[in-house]
Amino acid sequence: MAKTRDDLPTLAELEKRYEDMIGFTPPRIAKRLKLGMAVAPEVVAAIEDWRITALTPEALDQKTVQLMAFAILLTQTSEAATNHAKAAIKAGATLEELHAAAAVAALFRGVAAFNLAGEVLTGLFPDKA
Repeated sequence: MAKTRDDLPTLAELEKRYEDMIGFTPPRIAKRLKLGMAVAPEVVAAIEDWRITALTPEALDQKTVQLMAFAILLTQTSEAATNHAKAAIKAGATLEELHAAAAVAALFRGVAAFNLAGEVLTGLFPDKA
């Protein structure tokens, strides 16, 4: 059954989901959320509910989920890998764990994934670079 507009989360509540997971709402996502909530809030709420459900499974801890998301996004050479690296760190991941996840991604995507990982991780751990 579809939710009514009164049952939908607010823009602030959706942004808080990102802040809780990553520490902030990425600018590109903030724009998408603001526009979507003005145009088609039911669609945005459904997508965001799906996203948070997939990213918070009972069977996996947040560190594992975020390391997986980081590796998957590296294989896509997506800028979003940075956000999930930040979320993994927030969940307790170390540089070594992130680097290991990057090595797995590189196995399937090649040097492009490892290059992106190097850029992301040196930015997040400048004292180790």
